[in-house]
Amino acid sequence: MKVGVELLKKGAHGLGVTVTGEQVDQLMEYMRMLTDWNKRMNLTAITEDRDVIIKHFLDSITCAATGYVNDGLKAIDVGTGAGFPGIPLKIMYPDLEITLLDSLKKRVVFLECVIARLGLKGAVPIHGRAEELARDVAHREKYQLCFSRAVAHMSVVSEYCLPFVETGGVFLAMKGPGYIEEIDQADRAIGILGGCMSQVRDFRLPFTDITHYIIIIEKLTATGSEYPRKAGRPAKKPLS
Repeated sequence: MKVGVELLKKGAHGLGVTVTGEQVDQLMEYMRMLTDWNKRMNLTAITEDRDVIIKHFLDSITCAATGYVNDGLKAIDVGTGAGFPGIPLKIMYPDLEITLLDSLKKRVVFLECVIARLGLKGAVPIHGRAEELARDVAHREKYQLCFSRAVAHMSVVSEYCLPFVETGGVFLAMKGPGYIEEIDQADRAIGILGGCMSQVRDFRLPFTDITHYIIIIEKLTATGSEYPRKAGRPAKKPLS
């Protein structure tokens, strides 16, 4: 565990982010819970401590390295899975108010336990689909910040996420190098949804040769009431 602590501290430092001793303790407890629960249910295919720290924790922290994440903001993590990037970012920013949305109930139950164990006030897990929750007036265009590590096409992810973002807010889409092949179609879709792709930040994950990208999308105007389309439609027929 000591090796893991040093890996986390050095990796975060390499991204220009400082983690406190309390934050390290919380992340290590989170990793213990993830490992334990993963023996009973499939939460993540990444199971080795070193890989969890690099490919989950440090990858999540790249969002903080963009400079867009701050205490006091209202954020949503769409398709959070086992809590990435939402839980690490909540640990890094205790006053970040964050909603963690996932379509699988078992993951939401896990997140409820993590939040309770770590005492993360202002973190709310929700079981549901983005296409449905984004039409709820309590959530539609109510967030200043949105994150997603979804593997779907950028056009699809944007339709899931941008309806949650208020005008003037930001969507941080976490992607691999494949985003380059999607960029033309995605740019048009983002415009339809009221957004504008402002920049792409690349981050080499510490201790690896893996480069991940964060597409920074600014919300310029309200999303049309017809979006997001009904469940399954965005994936079957992406906007173009």
